[in-house]
Amino acid sequence: MSDRETMPETTGRETPGGAPALPAEALRIAAGYAFTGPALDLGALLWDEVCLPDAQVRIPLAVLNRHGLVAGATGTGKTKTLQLIAEQLSAQGVPVFLADIKGDVSGISAPGTENDKVRSRAAEVHQQWSATGFPAEFYALGGLGHGIPVRATVTGFGPVLLAKVLQLNQTQEQSLGLIFHYADTKGLELVDLKDLRAVVAFLTSDEGKAELRNLGGLSTATAGVILRSLTAFEAQGMGAFFGEPEFDTAEFLRTAGDGRGIVSVLELAAVQDKPQLFSTFLMWLLADLFHDLPEVGDVDRPKLVFFFDEAHLLFNGASKAFLDAITQTVRLIRSKGVGVFFVTQTPKDVPADVLAQLGNRIQHALRAFTPDDQKALKATVKTFPNSAYDLEELLTGLGTGEAVVTVLSEKGAPTPVAATRLRAPQSLMGPVEPAELDRAVTSSPLYERYAQAVDRESAYEKLAQPPAPEADKPRAKAPKEEPSMVEQVVGSGMFKSLARSIGTQVGREITRSLFGTARRRR
Repeated sequence: MSDRETMPETTGRETPGGAPALPAEALRIAAGYAFTGPALDLGALLWDEVCLPDAQVRIPLAVLNRHGLVAGATGTGKTKTLQLIAEQLSAQGVPVFLADIKGDVSGISAPGTENDKVRSRAAEVHQQWSATGFPAEFYALGGLGHGIPVRATVTGFGPVLLAKVLQLNQTQEQSLGLIFHYADTKGLELVDLKDLRAVVAFLTSDEGKAELRNLGGLSTATAGVILRSLTAFEAQGMGAFFGEPEFDTAEFLRTAGDGRGIVSVLELAAVQDKPQLFSTFLMWLLADLFHDLPEVGDVDRPKLVFFFDEAHLLFNGASKAFLDAITQTVRLIRSKGVGVFFVTQTPKDVPADVLAQLGNRIQHALRAFTPDDQKALKATVKTFPNSAYDLEELLTGLGTGEAVVTVLSEKGAPTPVAATRLRAPQSLMGPVEPAELDRAVTSSPLYERYAQAVDRESAYEKLAQPPAPEADKPRAKAPKEEPSMVEQVVGSGMFKSLARSIGTQVGREITRSLFGTARRRR
């Protein structure tokens, strides 16, 4: 039987008299997944602890921009589920973005290895399995790890996301926004962290206090706190993530020559001890896509599906403004053809306003060893529509590679809750060798575009250069290593003439999104 044949009238346990009729409730569930258009095949229905291979559980391709959630305890198979979905999206021409937290997703580029477990799973769910690798690009934040460097300019990253990384409070976040606004209006480009430090240092200096007073609501004390936070942040080695060339998120929307969608894998293993940083960087990528993409409305297939791993890290300690921006971005980005799947342990890790927008749900097993676990289990059960299963019992008894599924139908209605034995990925379930990964990175057509960092003249250099006594005298460029930022900025004595000359720049406009992210438009 082919993967897409419809389910026969009877299936289930074999008996001497033949296959008995499918139980009525199981038949109702299976009918909810009998879609007519293109769909992704997740696996086969489980009913009464029996796998019913002819009752296929699927997700319509057209509803994947309605977002989703993949949840479950550690070790229950979430990563393999992401790999399974990414493979099928790629095969149907849809680009995919995956965050690789543990460094084990790179195998999607290589054919899988057939073994007894794979053959057994394929037979159980009526999967026609064949070892297949998929087109992939590999990226690394700031070039830390095996990947094409992904950088953001400070201007592009914006004040809201930077405040999250710096762990500023609400007042300090608002003050940082005023500093960005000041730099924008004065034409002071914030490319890297030393640019922002230079602007803040000036505003806290004797010469800059007049400018500071014009920024209503920004106190010298708060600006000083921000400056110290920036200095400490950079001292931790975070400067590599900010600079040029800034990554263009349109790279994620590409397809390969054979029409398959390219899987973009962002390696985060080298920065997994910096969760505030990488989770916020993921949000920058998503916000940048939202900022740049045109409205397309409902489409027959997404332009991109973005998997946001370790999603709880994004929401931990987030301000109300930050959460509101996430909620609105998720709500609106679907009309730009982008689907977002949050990946975490339980639905309660995701704020209710965001969770309400996640129409496709794949819930792996949960543990109930402690009172907190039991509370999380009950909360998870309440997030599902009416179910024919005892979900509390089912969710604690699922095996690895099994999940409870409910998705949106082609008409946008929730499908019945279906316990599912998932298919096996066809690519390598593990990392490729580092040498092979490095070859893939350096042979990419994108490597030369982003590999080498560029340090051009920007706010720091402009503020640190001395005034020219003659109009035609070349202005000296600041040295790369500065003994004292405040001394160099304040000692320049040329800010007033600088502000007059670059208060407005012809053809330069900065527009900022919900998150304060920005692109320069020329």
